[in-house]
Order: sequence, then C-alpha cells, then structure tokens
Amino acid sequence: MTSESPYTNLDRPPLRELAVNKAVVRPGGLWRRIDVRAETGSTNADLAEAARAGAAEGLVEVAEAQSAGRGRLGRTWTAPARSGLFFSVLLRPSDVAPARWGWLPLLAGTAVRTAVDAVTGVPVRLKWPNDLIVVDDRVDDGVDGGVDDTAGDAGDDAGYGAARKLGGILVERVETPAGAAAVIGVGLNVSLRAGELPAPHATSLVLEEAKAADRDTILRAVLRELERWYSDWSVTGGDPMASGLASAYAASCATFGRRVRVEVPGGAAFEGEAVGLDGDGRLLVRDADGERAFGAGDVVHLR
Repeated sequence: MTSESPYTNLDRPPLRELAVNKAVVRPGGLWRRIDVRAETGSTNADLAEAARAGAAEGLVEVAEAQSAGRGRLGRTWTAPARSGLFFSVLLRPSDVAPARWGWLPLLAGTAVRTAVDAVTGVPVRLKWPNDLIVVDDRVDDGVDGGVDDTAGDAGDDAGYGAARKLGGILVERVETPAGAAAVIGVGLNVSLRAGELPAPHATSLVLEEAKAADRDTILRAVLRELERWYSDWSVTGGDPMASGLASAYAASCATFGRRVRVEVPGGAAFEGEAVGLDGDGRLLVRDADGERAFGAGDVVHLR
C-alpha cells in the first residue's frame, strides 16, 4: 500500500504522461500507450484485467501511488506517493515457447539495470531472479535477506549486509481468450529518504547519490531498454544465447559464484554454490550430490 507523503509537487513532481508518450510511442514500436494514474490498487492487476478484456501488447500503466502493491509469493509493500517508479507492461510473446517465458523476469531485470545504470550512474547488480541491488564492493555483502520482488517490499528483515535493495520485478502469466499474456511489474525506489525505507536492507537512487533522479527520464530509458531486449529475445524465438540475454544477465548477476541457500515454497531449503542458469532461466545450484535447478524460491547469499 502507499503511505502519505509530506513532500510537495516541487519536491516530488508528478510524471508527465504526454511527454513520456511522445518520447517512447512510435509507429512500428512496441509501446502503444502509457497511462499514468494518480493512484490504483495494483498496476499488475489492472493490466491482467485489460489483457483478459482483449488489450493488445504494448500497453503500459504507471501509478504515482498503489494501495495494493504486491510482489512475489503474495508479499505486500509500502511506498510514499511519487517516491519511485511503479509500473507494469503488457506483453504477448506468442512466438516464444512457454518453456522460455521463464527468461522474462531476467530480461526485465537486465533492461532495468542497464537503463538505471546509464541514467543515474548507480552501479546496479541483479540478485536472482530479479532483485535490483547495489553492492558495496569494498565490503563483503554478507548474508542476503529473502527475495522480495517489488521495491519497498516489507519482507524479510534479516538484512542484506552491504547489499541494498533498490527495486524488484514481478512477472505474471495471464490466460486470456486471445492466448496467454505476460504482465511485467517493476518497482524502483527513486527518492525515498532514510526515514521512509520499509526495511533495513532497502535503499533508493537518491540515497545512493545518483547523478540524476528524474523519474520521467528514468522511465523513458527503462521502456526503451525493455523494448530493445524484448525485440531481440522475441525475434530469436526466446533463445537466451542468440539474443545475448544469457551473457548480459550473467555479467551483472551478483548471485553466481556464491554459496547460497534456496528456500522453496513448502518450506524446504537447499544449500550449495550458484553456478549459473539452465536453458529455461532456472538457477543451477551445485552441492555434494550434483546440480539442482530452481525456477522459484527465496535465495539467500551466504558468506
């Protein structure tokens, strides 16, 4: 949900819907329309409903505030109005086999990381599958908390050590009369102050001393990167190698090469070394008994 913000339109200016549309919507492009709402329950829920009603690929909904924001595994989160970017996009990757849709969270993470790094100068890393984190390379980042997939998620407070969570991504498959669709939700903390952080391991672009923190500029950059990566991935039939997605994700993932604990739905947990991804984007973890692939779960980075 959202919390009341004491900051004015000057402190936290509203997004400019017309300007964003002019910047990223073009003939032959992916994006058809960007709708900016003052407040909604959940942008993912809104676009899932739109998809079931027949909406075409390329619809984007941005909320200045959400009253029922959610992340993976049913988690909820809080963020002051206009303190970040909270948006969802509707895609229909009909030319990609369903088995390869598991790469969509990784694609989105790669696109957001690339755009944020370029615009803000903040060195964003990825924590499998799609947490956006900032790691202080001068200090071992120690024990990572649970995976919470939306910025500001009020989840595990175990602490990220020197790794701080900047945002996250939630991808949902939606069955519709026109075929399956994917709704990708992105949450990115932009201007939260220290006293507004929902958890000790959270951070924001402002707190990371970003060289630029204009939400319009960041949103445009993220949508352009999403379009670029989605186009490259789709035209190859979702091939992570041919599209360059696998190598790009691996280069920015802070999980690989670490000893991790994977906590899966149902309560079981497995420990080992995260060694990479399989062809469907699942995390490969090696222990004394061999390699095991995980498509879902909370990943804890161990020392």
